[in-house]
Amino acid sequence: MKIVDLRKMSLEELKRKEVEIREEMSKLSFQHKIRPLENTSRLSFLRKDIARIQTLRIQIS
Repeated sequence: MKIVDLRKMSLEELKRKEVEIREEMSKLSFQHKIRPLENTSRLSFLRKDIARIQTLRIQIS
């Protein structure tokens, strides 16, 4: 997700988005432990998205 899109969101929307991304990341991580994923870079993209959201949440509050 791009930072421009995240900046348009409110604090509550950012919190919900972070929870969604964390859930998706945990599902993918579990699947990867069972059998290798086709696109393992998706995990790193999700980690970076979480970091972007947390950075914006700090700046907003």
